Amino acid sequence: MSDDLARYSRQTLLPGFGERGQRRLLGSHALVVGCGALGCVASDLLVRGGVGRVTLIDRDVVETSNLHRQILFDEADAAEGLPKAEAARRRLARVNSGVRVAGIVADLEWRSAERLALDGPHGRPDVIVDGLDNYETRFLLNDLAVKHGIPYVYAGVVSTHGMVMPVVPDGARGETAGGERWGSGRPCLRCLFEEAPPAGSQPTCETVGVLGPAVTVVGGLASGEAFKILLGAWEAVSRRLVEVDLWRGERRDVPLDRVRDPACPCCARRRFDALEGRLG
Repeated sequence: MSDDLARYSRQTLLPGFGERGQRRLLGSHALVVGCGALGCVASDLLVRGGVGRVTLIDRDVVETSNLHRQILFDEADAAEGLPKAEAARRRLARVNSGVRVAGIVADLEWRSAERLALDGPHGRPDVIVDGLDNYETRFLLNDLAVKHGIPYVYAGVVSTHGMVMPVVPDGARGETAGGERWGSGRPCLRCLFEEAPPAGSQPTCETVGVLGPAVTVVGGLASGEAFKILLGAWEAVSRRLVEVDLWRGERRDVPLDRVRDPACPCCARRRFDALEGRLG
């Protein structure tokens, strides 16, 4: 094994990886939107795993109340009130100097979403990973994914439970490990939730709290799906919405094969309401 891959030797032993897969990861780009709890876990795993370019977008600063679950930050970051995207970038640069990490301190909203996501320092991403805490911005990511054919890993966690679902648009086509052409036919986020829940109607970490280990589990599941997408292991990408509750020790898998909505405003009608400022 060449010296540049030696640090990944335990990973290249895995099925679907190998030296060829690792080099594919090193040439790929992951966009993580939100550097809160989920974004910290996912970006840390992606950088450690050798995803060559990682872009982080977040508007907030580090606070002491973040530290019990946001694993990239420490007390010094909170004392300085550092922007999360910058604090995360600094930490990840120390984790793996062979990966290029860009931190963008900005609010991803409909006027800026395409510019920030597609025209950033590393260009168009190969996968978008959800590190968010609200559905309004998730609908933006869903629109971006479907419009531009970029896979999107939806993830959310609150209290002791969370969920993960890969959104693989029809335009995100590639080859399987066996060299066969692959298509999608999977649902997008708006097939499940046509409208964003009204503001204040859903529990949040600020209202009901959040368990740190639940974040780690959900972030691990999300980054696992991102790795499969980046490796081109399409046949392994989950076709289920996975729900877990660490406190109750429960897991539920919801099959998605028949969930796609033929009248979905986004993936069926290709109407991108969130990107065009028509939601809310």
